[in-house]
Amino acid sequence: MSSQVETFSRQPWHELPPVLAALIRTRSEGIVTDMIKAIVDEVSAYRRSLDSAVGRDLTESVRRAVLQFAELIEHPDSAQDHHIRHFRHLGRVEFLNGRTTDGLQAAFRVGARVGSRRYAEIVQEASLPPENVLTLHEAVLIHINALSNESVKGFLAAQLRSEGEVKRARRTLVERLLEQPRGQERVPLGPLAERAHWTLPNAVACVVVRSALRFTVPGADGELLCVHRGGDVVLIVPEPETGGLVDRVRAAARGRVALMGPTVPAHEAWLSLQCARLALDRRAQQPTEQGDGAFLHVDDELAELHLLRGAPIGQLLGRRVLGVFADLPRGRAARLAETLDALLMSWGRTAPEVAQALGIHPQTARKRLRQLEALFGDRLGDPRFRFEALLALRTHALRPTTG
Repeated sequence: MSSQVETFSRQPWHELPPVLAALIRTRSEGIVTDMIKAIVDEVSAYRRSLDSAVGRDLTESVRRAVLQFAELIEHPDSAQDHHIRHFRHLGRVEFLNGRTTDGLQAAFRVGARVGSRRYAEIVQEASLPPENVLTLHEAVLIHINALSNESVKGFLAAQLRSEGEVKRARRTLVERLLEQPRGQERVPLGPLAERAHWTLPNAVACVVVRSALRFTVPGADGELLCVHRGGDVVLIVPEPETGGLVDRVRAAARGRVALMGPTVPAHEAWLSLQCARLALDRRAQQPTEQGDGAFLHVDDELAELHLLRGAPIGQLLGRRVLGVFADLPRGRAARLAETLDALLMSWGRTAPEVAQALGIHPQTARKRLRQLEALFGDRLGDPRFRFEALLALRTHALRPTTG
């Protein structure tokens, strides 16, 4: 229906007598009333007061359709752009009001049926040639199909625009959730989540699926927030401890390496992601596990991840606190390091406790403890040294082993 591009045949209107246009115009209000009554009676979406916004849109659109039909009889080749804009706008309004095209299409069909009958009555009353009735019916079908198509175009355009806005809002929301905040001030996420059509949960967990350029969780697109980072997929899972969504993610990730960060408040999603990524990096340094499919939780690794986060500083601490081991043979240094760890972790700091922890003879434990006393002296009783030594030992244990 454009003056630039022909979108429907004008031939039937060329075959109708122009006098019919004037006859339709004089009866247009009655025809409009009959059409509206039938639509309101038969199409539930339009059972509203005619004084409502829906009622006013319906009245205006039906009146415009009838007058356009008369206009086409009088001037079959006239430009119809002004009507195109109206009916595309009507489609947009239907979408924005949360209705589907089903009701709109039904209204067009009902209006066409009533219009065909009333136009045929006018032909008979005016004693026009009866063959005009068949041509009228053809013109009505072409006309209503054209109006319907334009309305659907408007509906789909609004839908695409809305979906685009939702996608942009979801991308922004993901970035906001995964960005570590600076300072204490938190930007409210509620308005952005509403625009993203995502119910802001009380708690979330991040899942990182490694090397998953194409990854979906069937039926969960609206529930999950998703973003690609490098070759990985990052999912923000709402309320991970309820609802079974994690099980669906696990099933979709079968055969892949996936790490799930700890459950945190929504505004700390970045922290859950940070933990999951650190755990993945740690796993990557363990060659025996490369390529294995696994869905792992990092809740039991938080202490190790905390140390990994500050690993370079931990290594400095280790050189300062445990530097005395550097001059010892590797085997002896390793045995004394594990003995020191067992000593620091024991309650009474006695040889039997250390021996039991290491699975060695108490006499062997006593010998090693004497060696530690020779190396560290009174510092073994210093709480600060004990704390730093334990941190250094834990950090050292997390370092990847080399051949």
